[in-house]
Amino acid sequence: MSQHTQNTSGARISLPDTDGMTPEQRRVFDGIVTGRRGELVGPLRAALHNPELAERWSKLGETLRYCTRLPPRLSELAVLVTARVWNSELEWTIHRRAAEAAGLEADIIDAIRDGKAPRLIKEEDREVYRFAADMLTTGTVSDRVYEAVLARWDEAGTVELTALVGYYCMVALTLNVHRIPLPASIRPDLLGGGTPPDGLSPIPQLVDA
Repeated sequence: MSQHTQNTSGARISLPDTDGMTPEQRRVFDGIVTGRRGELVGPLRAALHNPELAERWSKLGETLRYCTRLPPRLSELAVLVTARVWNSELEWTIHRRAAEAAGLEADIIDAIRDGKAPRLIKEEDREVYRFAADMLTTGTVSDRVYEAVLARWDEAGTVELTALVGYYCMVALTLNVHRIPLPASIRPDLLGGGTPPDGLSPIPQLVDA
């Protein structure tokens, strides 16, 4: 552990400060903040206690977020469903902003936040929502839901979507377990800074169009 730590603001673990990082921590930190992410937030603040883990984690996250066949709108929809299930404030709030920037409508985002089935007009939106909902509810995906994603995005895209949801489960769990706080400049959107409920939140199923 580095000698100096950032103000954890309720976090369960220390968060390495740039002034006290080991050379390896600083190398990884610099690579993250000068890369596509542009900043070090969320689970990587915890992962930096193991620099190799943080470096590999960052690369995996960048691949799944920026380098798949899925357009950002659909990726962010899947991330929001995942964040909602795990009641992960930081994951939700950060990715709400990303989802809005990617063109996901506010009424869809608000419905997911409020525990309601969103009104999804686009069939590709419905397919991704159902895929994520199946994964997070049952631990697998029904044949009908799987075949719809496979037909649209081929095998590689289906693998990517599965990995995306699994990755953001790991992110949400890391944030929740270590109680990593939002940056002070960002207002919480999911729980309003309140205490997360016990257990997972249910995902409303879509009504067939």
